[in-house]
Amino acid sequence: MSFPSKMMMVTVDPYVFWTFFASLVGFLLLGFLRRRNAGGYKRKTVMKKKATVADAEDGEFRMVPSSDTDVIIVGAGVAGSALACTLGKDGRRVHVIERDLTEPDRIVGELLQPGGYLKLIELGLEDCVEEIDAQRVLGYALFMDGKSAKLSYPLEKFHADVAGRSFHNGRFIQRMREKAATLPNVRLEQGTVTSLLEENGTVKGVQYKTRDGQELKAYAPLTIVCDGCFSNLRRSLCEPKVEVPSCFVGLVLENCQLPFDHHGHVILADPSPILFYPISSTEVRCLVDVPGQKVPSIANGEMAKYLKTVVAPQVPPEIQQAFISAVNKGNIRSMPNRSMPANPHPIPGALLMGDAFNMRHPLTGGGMTVALADIVVLQDLLKPLRNLNDAASLCEYLESFYTLRKPVASTINTLAGALYKVFSASPDEARKEMRQACFDYLSLGGTCSSGPVALLSGLNPRPLSLVLHFFAVAIYGVGRLLLPFPSPKHVWIGVRLIVGASGIIFPILKAEGPRQMFFPATIPAYHRAPPIRGDTTTK
Repeated sequence: MSFPSKMMMVTVDPYVFWTFFASLVGFLLLGFLRRRNAGGYKRKTVMKKKATVADAEDGEFRMVPSSDTDVIIVGAGVAGSALACTLGKDGRRVHVIERDLTEPDRIVGELLQPGGYLKLIELGLEDCVEEIDAQRVLGYALFMDGKSAKLSYPLEKFHADVAGRSFHNGRFIQRMREKAATLPNVRLEQGTVTSLLEENGTVKGVQYKTRDGQELKAYAPLTIVCDGCFSNLRRSLCEPKVEVPSCFVGLVLENCQLPFDHHGHVILADPSPILFYPISSTEVRCLVDVPGQKVPSIANGEMAKYLKTVVAPQVPPEIQQAFISAVNKGNIRSMPNRSMPANPHPIPGALLMGDAFNMRHPLTGGGMTVALADIVVLQDLLKPLRNLNDAASLCEYLESFYTLRKPVASTINTLAGALYKVFSASPDEARKEMRQACFDYLSLGGTCSSGPVALLSGLNPRPLSLVLHFFAVAIYGVGRLLLPFPSPKHVWIGVRLIVGASGIIFPILKAEGPRQMFFPATIPAYHRAPPIRGDTTTK
């Protein structure tokens, strides 16, 4: 009976009871306070990591931590917005900085070739040409000296939906921006990037100014610059040899019926080509090429006079009145046509894309096709990478991008430059013969038509095929001169024609890089494996 009595004594002892109670309350209170402090610290840390910027004082820059961004994209045009969608869907955390997020209003970038549309499908962005009144384009119509030739895209082996698309450039870009903005890991911000941030030869991010004038810095393992033809960042990333062979003067013809439905129209005029193509169900874009860097003044009426007196008489009669009405309406705009071969300076942490990196004469409408094809190449290269933080290894690995892009880019670039020179009028007899031979060769139909059109449209990006067709045109021209009976004069013109054709295409091929174009497998980077394999998340 003694055991219960001892238990009773312990139980009722007030000192033991209150000591135990006080210790328990103190222990619980201490634990609660420590957890609260720790939780507050964690919340502050998480908030600091999640914050896009920190407060700036005394002119100091605010920062976007690298842990919040995998890729910074400078520019949200066709290349930038399509790239943001692509990388965002692949799970990358993307920060897009664009100077102006309102709908662009441009007179170029309005024709997407069928090869570009196939790349759009490959990227899962084909719905971006829907609901913008885009028009199907099935080929081209050539006009020269009162004659015409219809050149259709070779689409027989493709799905019925595959064709070219023409549209308002701004509507197309806005659709892609909207699609990118729906992705939770893509952030679009309006701001002007002023410089790249470099540290020990590696690009760490960008410095930019927001819409309200604040100076910020943003950091990421990879910065992709695609801020267009007026890029102020390309100089440190490539050798910018920009040529301006001509300017485009743009007009919009309203309620105009083109001679050939669903076709782009190319008039081989004097002094240079004129383009017509639909950009909506009620509008036709006209682009008049004016050689040189200076055009007649729009402000004082010189341009309107030039268009009416020089250009209008060369426009097909069916649309001549609509052309003059568009001139009288007065909404005339001009834009320099730039050409710049891709000549990169690989720098760890940065990459150039789009018109900031590579431009060609817009005569063939190949710019968007090249940009979308480049994105497909880059997407395939980045997919096996677990992280992007090893800048040196990533830079070495991505050197293969410059070779893998060559079949599409070089074919379209070379053809654009060569066709512009061939299609432009010249007083030289050999050049005249080359121009006429090109028109007649394309008018033959069959392979003589479908082959060059497949090259132009991005459906058959083979540089060797391009060179063969180009010299086939030259040989065809010489044959016309020598048959039925050669004369010394015609023999001499034929020799000059071959020499002139070589003088047109070989400098372009040299600028593009013959080894990368024709023998890509001999480039070491072509076979380079990813530095890191695994999932696509960045740590």
